[in-house]
Amino acid sequence: MANATIATETGTSLKVPTAGVAGRSLRTIGLPLGLALVVLTIWQVAVTVADVPAVILPSPIAILRYIVSRWDILMMHAIPTTLESAAGFVLATVLGIVLAVIITYSTLARDALYPNLVFFQLIPKIALAPLFIIWLGVGSQSRVAFSVFIAFFPIVIATAAGFMNVDRNMLRLCRSLTATEWQVFTRIRFPSALPYIFSGMKIAMTLAIIGVIIGEFITAQAGLGYLIIFATARADTEVSMAAIVVLCVAGLLLYGLVAAGEWFANRVYSTEAM
Repeated sequence: MANATIATETGTSLKVPTAGVAGRSLRTIGLPLGLALVVLTIWQVAVTVADVPAVILPSPIAILRYIVSRWDILMMHAIPTTLESAAGFVLATVLGIVLAVIITYSTLARDALYPNLVFFQLIPKIALAPLFIIWLGVGSQSRVAFSVFIAFFPIVIATAAGFMNVDRNMLRLCRSLTATEWQVFTRIRFPSALPYIFSGMKIAMTLAIIGVIIGEFITAQAGLGYLIIFATARADTEVSMAAIVVLCVAGLLLYGLVAAGEWFANRVYSTEAM
């Protein structure tokens, strides 16, 4: 059996069976794909056997056929939705981390901001979407702003928890070594909080997409949300389902970028720690 060699911090090496690693990777990828394939097969068979009208529920093959034949139109609507979702996510990440830093380092700010953040989180977000359009207009600004409004909260909470959940003994050691607050933040707090930050970012990524889609439902001339509403009004379920599939693919790509960023950040900080 072939083995993979992994170096440890002490300079020794461990041999891990590559078959076990490959098996876990295959399980991680194969199980979700296998389940999805089973669900799609059942869906196709049920729609075909029951002769369900396409206006009620089109078959997966019909949806795929439409995606392939009208890929240009779907991409035309997918690009603005994806770009606005990415912009909302980036702004929400910056805002969330900045607020988390303020909450962490200022007791006064924490007592003043945190209850209000929770209060705004309890407000039904969709009820505020028309107000963003009144305030910012019908352009992309209102959709991006609404996306930020929805997505920043989990980043604030997760990041603040990460900054505060630091080994106190490590902080005492840094202060005893006369480390500055900036050094403590960059060397201790931020690296320790990375798992929390990326957990919040993964949640925020999905919420950012939801915020943009809600904005497109209300007012837009392009985007997947607009296409879904337009097709639904015409009872064209096939187009709506195709737009939803493309939206899921775009969401997976954006989520994958966040996961790739997490992997890269962990690699960078683990290398610096060696």
